[in-house]
Amino acid sequence: MNRTFKQKNNQIKILKKREKSKSSSLALNNVCDIDTLRTLIKKNKVRIVDVRKKDEYLKGHIKTAVSLPLAELLSNDDPESIIKILNNLGISDDTPVVIYDDTFGALASRVAWSFKYVGHSNVALLEVTFDNWKKLGLEVEKKSNKYPKTSHSMDIDYSIFADAEYIENAQNDKNKIIIDSRERLNFLTEHIPNSKNIPYTMLRSENSILRNPSELKRFLENRGIDSNNEIITYCGSVGTLSGLTFFALKTAGISNVKLYPKSFKEWKSLGKPKTEFKDANYWDLSAE
Repeated sequence: MNRTFKQKNNQIKILKKREKSKSSSLALNNVCDIDTLRTLIKKNKVRIVDVRKKDEYLKGHIKTAVSLPLAELLSNDDPESIIKILNNLGISDDTPVVIYDDTFGALASRVAWSFKYVGHSNVALLEVTFDNWKKLGLEVEKKSNKYPKTSHSMDIDYSIFADAEYIENAQNDKNKIIIDSRERLNFLTEHIPNSKNIPYTMLRSENSILRNPSELKRFLENRGIDSNNEIITYCGSVGTLSGLTFFALKTAGISNVKLYPKSFKEWKSLGKPKTEFKDANYWDLSAE
């Protein structure tokens, strides 16, 4: 009886905490623009996460940013470990988080998706890479930043996650589309049966890690994908390229999107069926 009461009491506390969070902090979209981030930095109302290697971070990073190399997260990316990372970075339930990298947003996307998965929904990708930030002459510093530890709640969002079993069940479902985010030649060489190829390179623009929402929506519609489809995206190994696709789909207004984080590497290791083309180098390499 006591345990049930405590569980209910804890749930009420979490709900109240979230309600307070929604009213007291800025709700970020999937991609954060430069001006918004600069304003949040000045107001001290954001946690910026740099997912490049530690030595790159120490050479210079966006003002107030903390360091979280992607390899550190991937070394143990179970939900409990991700919550521990959030706590160590001083990220509470109500903290707006903006993540960046120098790899066209792919590394940042994998980390941002992981935060969303354990229940931190208020997270966005910075619209530009760190290199572009520097070229624009914006605020950079070299000091290593640390913040007081927090206690983040856990609320796993299974609606954005897919595993190999889920992929198998989705393959012949007309309402579900599996997207391979790798480059065209890799896809043609071998891929999960019945998947479509949308190379990550086709989602970017010249000045941003992703095209604007209307362009992305039109691009996807031209490939037979609309907002009523459930989309599951995967790539080669750890869900970085497909993580970027996940955020592109969300930006385009598709609400039901899942990531298969273990991707094609796990699929092959499990001995699952795959489609192969022996002479893929002779095939048309366009994504049409």
